[in-house]
Amino acid sequence: MIRIGIIGAMEEETQNLIKDMKIERSLTKARMQFNSGELYGKNVVVVTCGIGKVNAAVCTQILIDDFNVDCVINVGIAGGIREDIYPGDVVVADNLVQHDMDTTFFGDKLGQIPRIEVYDFKCDEELVNIAKESCKELKDNNHFTGRIVSGDQFLADAKKMLWLSEEFSALGCEMEGASIAQTCYLNNKKFVVIRSISDNAINGTHMDYETFKEKAVINSNLILKNMLQQM
Repeated sequence: MIRIGIIGAMEEETQNLIKDMKIERSLTKARMQFNSGELYGKNVVVVTCGIGKVNAAVCTQILIDDFNVDCVINVGIAGGIREDIYPGDVVVADNLVQHDMDTTFFGDKLGQIPRIEVYDFKCDEELVNIAKESCKELKDNNHFTGRIVSGDQFLADAKKMLWLSEEFSALGCEMEGASIAQTCYLNNKKFVVIRSISDNAINGTHMDYETFKEKAVINSNLILKNMLQQM
C-alpha cells in the first residue's frame, strides 16, 4: 500500500483530517507533529508544517526521509488572482513557481531557481486528474486548474495580484506550495497542490478573509477525502 504525505500550513487546515484519522504513531520533529496512520482507508502521514516556504520544505523532506512517503498532497487555502475566482472556489495546481525568487540581475527569468534545470515545478499528472475529478462534487463553487505561485509574503493588494496574473499567469497565491513542489522535484517524488480560495483582492473579497476561510478549509478537506477514496 502506498503511503501518502498530507501537508497543511495551518492547524485549521489539518485538524479535521487528524480527528478523522486512526493514528498509529505520532512523531515530533523540527517542532512539527507527524501523525501516521489510516485516513479514509489509506496509509497517510498528516502534518501541519507552519507558514512559509522554509517550514514547508523542511516538513516535506522529513516526510520523504523519515516516513518514506510515495507522494505528497498539499491542501489548504490561498488567495485568488483572477477576477472570476471567488472564495470557496478551488484551484488545482498543475505547476508552481516561487514568485519572490529574483536573480534577474544574472539574466534569469523572474521566479527561476538559479542553477536548476526547470522553471516551474510540475505536479504529477495522475494526481492532478484525480483532484480535478474530486472537485466535481463541490456545491456552489467552481474549480480551476493552472499555476499557483508561492512567496514569503501575505498579499492583499489588488495591484500586486494583477501583476502576479500578468507576470506568471497564476490563478492562486500562497506561501508554501512551490517549496513543497521543489523539494518533491529534487527527491523524485510525485506531488500535487490543491488550494481552496479564501479571498481575492482583485474582485474585492479580500476584506472577508476570516469570513470565507472556514468554507475554504471545508472545501479543501472535502476534495482530499474524495481523492483518497479514488486512489
